[in-house]
Order: sequence, then C-alpha cells, then structure tokens
Amino acid sequence: MRKQFTAVYQKRGKWYLGWVEEIPGVNTQGRTLKEVKENLREALSLILEVNKLLMRQKIHGKVIREIVAFA
Repeated sequence: MRKQFTAVYQKRGKWYLGWVEEIPGVNTQGRTLKEVKENLREALSLILEVNKLLMRQKIHGKVIREIVAFA
C-alpha cells in the first residue's frame, strides 16, 4: 500500500528546510532542494519505523490490526 504525505520546503538563507505536515517531528534541512528531499524521505521512513516499533512494545495482549485508507 502506497502512503502519501505532504512535504513542505522553504529556502532560508543558504539552506532549504523541509518537513511533513501530517507527522510532527519529521523535518530536516539541506544545502540543495535535492538534498533536503532525500533527507526528508529518510527522516520520514525512520520516524514511521520507530513509531511502529514503540507502539508494538507498549501493546500487551490480543489486538486487532487492519489497514485504514481514506482520501
């Protein structure tokens, strides 16, 4: 399943800043727009994986998991 998020980029001085609107904490910077885009993809991937692992550690007992999709 392909997930989509909104990336926002802003140039400040010699740097580009980038963040994902839907997930607090997913932000980065880079000297070029290409670099900040690559960094943001990596940051998003890491945050999603860590959040998943942390939640699974907190859950005890039987659970129901399902895919939720919306537009």
